[in-house]
Amino acid sequence: MREPATEASAIFLHSSVEHQLSGPAQRLEPAPRTGCRSGRKLSVMQTQDSITRRETCPKRMVFGPCGGALPDGRCELPIGACVFPEVVAPLAAVTGRPPARVPRVLTDFSAPPFDPSALRRIAATLAPASDAVLVGEHSNRPDFPPTLVARLLLDAGVRPWVTLACRDRNRVVLEQELRGLKHVGIDAVLCVTGDARGYDVRPDATQVFDLDGPRLAALAASIGVPAAVPEAPLGWPAAARPARLVAKQANGASIAVLNHVAHPAVVADFVAAARRLGLTIPVVAAAAVFTDAGSARVLAALPGLEVDAAAVEEVLTSADPVETGIAVAVREAEALLDIDGVAGINLSGSASSAGWEAAAEIKAEVGTRLTTGARR
Repeated sequence: MREPATEASAIFLHSSVEHQLSGPAQRLEPAPRTGCRSGRKLSVMQTQDSITRRETCPKRMVFGPCGGALPDGRCELPIGACVFPEVVAPLAAVTGRPPARVPRVLTDFSAPPFDPSALRRIAATLAPASDAVLVGEHSNRPDFPPTLVARLLLDAGVRPWVTLACRDRNRVVLEQELRGLKHVGIDAVLCVTGDARGYDVRPDATQVFDLDGPRLAALAASIGVPAAVPEAPLGWPAAARPARLVAKQANGASIAVLNHVAHPAVVADFVAAARRLGLTIPVVAAAAVFTDAGSARVLAALPGLEVDAAAVEEVLTSADPVETGIAVAVREAEALLDIDGVAGINLSGSASSAGWEAAAEIKAEVGTRLTTGARR
């Protein structure tokens, strides 16, 4: 669900006259007034913006920390401690949210960028074994605009979820994409802040971060687009993550997608805690799909998640790592689906280092076994 890991040894910081802080980062309460100078009522987004963003956060977040915060409280980038010593919950300001179609099998979709022919071939491979596909975004690999990708996938016969990241789009462009995705008939938009780049990844491109993921979800809901939100059960501070997800629900989220954890019991505890706090939206849990050292390494390198080390060893030492990797993914997915409150599975990961189409075939086989219990 997250973007591929990149070497990050520096960050780009942004400043804003309107929001700039003097001294240490701090949380400011919303202004007491409820209208602007013209007498109009403030919009949801204007109200949420009245809480000052952390200028020392590389993602300029308002409602942090992000899912990449490390277990010891450090930022995922080498700047030291996360600037959010506590979770800042989104304002519960969104009334009503569009319902999301809940996929039992949501498969990560990966294809060569700017290649409609490959996109169609991979979509054809995944379609019979997936209720929907999740299109990611990558800090180092641009592709067609999300609305165009969604249209191409719909034409190819799959139901797309599209990840929309705040890193490379200002607020106006985010709204344009949301309205375009609503027009083409998207099932859901995964609203993410986006991974910050290191200095050596596309240094020619400015990182924007006008919004963060929770505020993007509120914007999507206000437009009538089903907003999916990520949550990292193991992200720092882990004890506050269930309440953070409940706050995202109040802020307009229609469905949640969880990051990887090493054991299904962690998901069970997380979902139970969130439901005790009032979570009612469906939850999709992530099952790791890997069949070789390269695809396992990609997952292990991502911040905010864990992969079962014993499962990795089982796959990599197997005489048939592809078959074993498929079986391990099915086993994890079935265990996650047995958890009360988990409505679907995200088949997540690069699956294979053997190429785009080989990876799609592996994920399709996992999906087939989950839906039919039989091998193709």
